[in-house]
Amino acid sequence: MNRLRTLSVRTLALAGILGLVAVLVAWNQDQLPKAAAYHSQAEIEAFRGGGQGLASGANNFFRASGDCFGCHGPDNVGPVFANRDANGNDVNPLDSWRSTMMANSARDPFWRAKVSHEVSVNPGHQAALEDKCTSCHAPMGRYDKFLMGAGPFSIAELTQDPIAQDGVSCLACHMQKPDSAGLLFSGNLKFETTGILYGPHGGPEDVPLFGSPMAGFVGYEPLYGAHLSQAGTCAGCHTLITETADLDGNLTGDHFVEQATYHEWLNSSYNTDADPENGLSCQACHMPRLNEPIVVSALYDFLTPRSPYGQHHFAGANVFMLNLLKHNIAELELTASSVRFDSTIARTTRMLQQQSILLETTVADRTADMAYIDVKLTNLAGHKFPSGYPARRAFVELHVQDGMGSTLFRSGNWDGTYEVVGHDADWEPHHDVITQEDQVQIYEMVMGDVNGNKTTVLERAKLHLKDNRLTPLGFSTSHISYDTTLIAGVPPEDTDFNRDAGGNEGSGSDITHYQVPMNGYTGAITITARVWYQSAPPRWMEEMFEYNTPEIDQFRTMFEA
Repeated sequence: MNRLRTLSVRTLALAGILGLVAVLVAWNQDQLPKAAAYHSQAEIEAFRGGGQGLASGANNFFRASGDCFGCHGPDNVGPVFANRDANGNDVNPLDSWRSTMMANSARDPFWRAKVSHEVSVNPGHQAALEDKCTSCHAPMGRYDKFLMGAGPFSIAELTQDPIAQDGVSCLACHMQKPDSAGLLFSGNLKFETTGILYGPHGGPEDVPLFGSPMAGFVGYEPLYGAHLSQAGTCAGCHTLITETADLDGNLTGDHFVEQATYHEWLNSSYNTDADPENGLSCQACHMPRLNEPIVVSALYDFLTPRSPYGQHHFAGANVFMLNLLKHNIAELELTASSVRFDSTIARTTRMLQQQSILLETTVADRTADMAYIDVKLTNLAGHKFPSGYPARRAFVELHVQDGMGSTLFRSGNWDGTYEVVGHDADWEPHHDVITQEDQVQIYEMVMGDVNGNKTTVLERAKLHLKDNRLTPLGFSTSHISYDTTLIAGVPPEDTDFNRDAGGNEGSGSDITHYQVPMNGYTGAITITARVWYQSAPPRWMEEMFEYNTPEIDQFRTMFEA
């Protein structure tokens, strides 16, 4: 059927539009011969990779993503028009978002297992732990209860609440108040409660917003919010400071910076607050801009196109978990198909391979006895690399071969369990110089408990035994946020960690110096250097897998597969 373009039809009530479509569809069906489907619906869904529909409905303050889909999903009525780029590609935000870690934050089986682990270690803290964890992973459930003057919010409630299971959904961001952006952390979020939501278009100098349909259909008035394009909107969840408990479960009064991606960004050259002309916000990388006019809502062809258009890709670095989600769509009741997960996996892989690390390998010197090889890594991200949840790590592989292809030296190999060969029993120290194959450069955070022993129990973390993660460009130990972005375990003799050749801070780089024994060999050598990234290393799972709960058992099965 042809697109209906008149303003009078466009402003019909939703029920009227649906009724008109239903009549036209029925008329068309009457004119066509009846045909039986060659494949059943179950077969078609299996071929497509499954994925249930987006959640719909509302609680007291929030609506689920499915209620936004009619206007901000694909524009498939008549000639395609809205949410399309200049080449006709569908760039609608809902379908880009639904296969991301943000969309699946409340269903993430690793997160569910880790919450269960923390509760198993300290069962008396269950209410506080689950309430804190759901404040970021299921904000529309947790904060609906909180704003009604009740609480805490539990995992048991989450499993029965489709709005909470919608994860970091549309209104989890678009209802955040501008006056708290960049000022509140650790899941402390402030939301509008009077039917207001914000978008990045329609400022004072711009064309006024066309808000009537949104107010009529879903009950929200859209307003311009400059903060939606600023890093501070991400701060509430992407800096997390936790309380410390001793081994008996008693709170000690200490606090631990579990992750501080926002503060790492503050302590960098990417900080747009410090350098508005040259900085880059979180959204600049994780919501890449289309600098072309896009009509942002379907069914209203007269709308003024908006630019720039932030694509809701939310690509990070967690390819492992995206693959795990893709292979467990039905069991986890996810809304994205395997095809959509493939798109997000491809974007995430590109970000890791092209926008994270610059790798340079040079031979500083060579004798019959020794090859002196330098591997320099420069962080291209606007925060530490790796950043975020402390399980994540990157390690360097250096493989040196002779002219016949035989191995002369290999540091950073891994075994059949995907553990790094030569890894120290507890944790691998930072290396400035590597002389043996069982030494490997691993960039990571290692948490220590009240006794100074390594732990992966977040509530037991008191100090950083190691944090040699690559700092971003412009990072300084004298910055006001350094107390939340500490470097730990890097020996003072490593004078090129985050320092240039002149000794100045802020290079965002590190050089590992390899001394490779040649044992008299003077022929040609082949040097291969790689950086490997792991978001869920096997050794991180050991403490958690000592426990058996439904959530841990489910994730263990998926992880081992």
